[in-house]
Amino acid sequence: MTKGCGDDLFEHAAQAARRSELEIALEVVRERIERACRAAGREPRDVTLIAVTKFFPASDLRLLAGLGVRDVGENRDQEAREKLADPAVVDLGLTVHFIGQLQTNKAASVVAYADVIHAVDRTRLVAALDRAAGAASRRPRVLVQVSLDDGPGRGGVAPEDAAELAAAIAQTSSLDLAGVMAVAPPGGDPDVAFGRLRKVADGIRAEHPEATWLSAGMSGDLEAAIHHGATHLRVGSAILGSRPTLR
Repeated sequence: MTKGCGDDLFEHAAQAARRSELEIALEVVRERIERACRAAGREPRDVTLIAVTKFFPASDLRLLAGLGVRDVGENRDQEAREKLADPAVVDLGLTVHFIGQLQTNKAASVVAYADVIHAVDRTRLVAALDRAAGAASRRPRVLVQVSLDDGPGRGGVAPEDAAELAAAIAQTSSLDLAGVMAVAPPGGDPDVAFGRLRKVADGIRAEHPEATWLSAGMSGDLEAAIHHGATHLRVGSAILGSRPTLR
């Protein structure tokens, strides 16, 4: 069925309304970041906001880019590949962060589009990513995911083992060690959790001065993350709203 003029007008109005929603939400989040940085004696420009766009359409990425967002986060390989191939997205020049748990057999697929890979938590994955990046002539930045709790399936290396994994990444030929990443335990105190993460990050940075990134903080706990030195925040629902119904 051919689209009519009325359909085009409806779509335009819907996109205008969505842009307004995103603009308002972004302003609120950016104000939160500025307040938290002031309280911590930090500069807001030293904190990168990653808009977590998983489950949201390619049209949202274009709207966010128009509002000044340059970093986006995805956590499902198939969805990310399809979305980033959309004509609405290919020319945006976004920095793509893969933030989900990653199986070794997906390493080559993710390396093809991800500029940064956050959840690296085992040596087998390091080896797979290194091979894939070398074969693709790509050099992604990677972060050591540190486990801050004992929750099943959440991923992450134990804090006491993080330095060893960081050293393994630093020794690869096609990966750049960027720093560390973690998720605060559900129901726990994020201030305590991110305090632990900062100690791990400081230890790794002492051995690898280039590993300056600390990826922590989401919609509900970004203030605590900033207080403990987060350089990258992964914010989804506070910007994009509730997760849409899965296809």
